[in-house]
Amino acid sequence: MWQYEKKLQYPVKIKNPNPALARCVITQFGGPDGELGAANRYLSQRYSMPYGEVRGILTDVGTEELGHAEMVSALVYQLTRNLSMEEIKASGFDTYFVDHTTGLYPIAASGVPFDALAFASKGDPITDLTEDLAAEQKARTTYDNILKLADDPDVRDVIRFLRAREVVHFQRFGEALRSE
Repeated sequence: MWQYEKKLQYPVKIKNPNPALARCVITQFGGPDGELGAANRYLSQRYSMPYGEVRGILTDVGTEELGHAEMVSALVYQLTRNLSMEEIKASGFDTYFVDHTTGLYPIAASGVPFDALAFASKGDPITDLTEDLAAEQKARTTYDNILKLADDPDVRDVIRFLRAREVVHFQRFGEALRSE
């Protein structure tokens, strides 16, 4: 069913750890508009979608979002690897560290853990595709906000790639809605 290529869709090579920035970026893993919620949303919606072409779009975008969750996880991991206790304490990463060390846990930047309420699957094509359009715009806005906070060019490069994919997904869902 799946062919998994053991490389990221876009390379993540962060040279400088930055746990404070990781606390912001992690929201795109498990936050309300993050990649984990998007993947679950689209892969759930595809089952009740009555149109084969739109089912295909939901499947394609949903599986791509899983790849994006993997990229965000790699980004967060690389931003938090090999930290000293002083760096952890000084960056405010200590509260996350207490519960998860540097393991990846789906959480919003605000500290709220991932919840299935972050994604919607109604079973109505127009409702679901409209939700998907809004979800992609919310994710794009979150990436815009991260770009405002990030000064590391390695991080910015990955975030810009992910932001661009949100725009493409928005376009694909718009095409799907117009084809209804």
